[in-house]
Amino acid sequence: MRKIILPVSLFALTLAACGSSDTAEDAAMDDMGVEDMGAGDAQAASATLMTPEGATIASVTATGSAGGVTINLEATGMEPGTYSVRVHETAICAGDFSSAGEVWNPDDASDDQQAGYLPNLEIGEDGTGSLGHMLSMAATWEGLMDEDGSAVIVYAGEDTAGDRMACGVLAAGE
Repeated sequence: MRKIILPVSLFALTLAACGSSDTAEDAAMDDMGVEDMGAGDAQAASATLMTPEGATIASVTATGSAGGVTINLEATGMEPGTYSVRVHETAICAGDFSSAGEVWNPDDASDDQQAGYLPNLEIGEDGTGSLGHMLSMAATWEGLMDEDGSAVIVYAGEDTAGDRMACGVLAAGE
């Protein structure tokens, strides 16, 4: 009798585990206190990045979901080269764009680990380029779209070495 019970018990445990809809990712999200969002629950915001002279050089979309915040940028009409892109802590793009404040840094990380740091933007010979990047886990939709909002800035040069050349305010639901 004992020889039959053990295999039947193992089989029942295996079936129970296979029937579970929880994945390792679900368990990790639960441990971090992230609520489950369905496919239709994603949040979105957009921005048009303009130079101080009013020329449009890029469009940005930000999408928030249970997995985090993703930024996508599409640039046109730019000079070929490498540019840096950052999310800034204030939704104001005036003058030289210093009005947008510092790079968004919700968890006081070191410079290259700040949530607002995006990869460099490479612009090809045709004047176009794009990038997509999921922000650090410290970045939340609520933080990005807080009371004072956020702006996206393109810098002339790699790693914020150049001047702020274009800015756009992220507006939710657009």
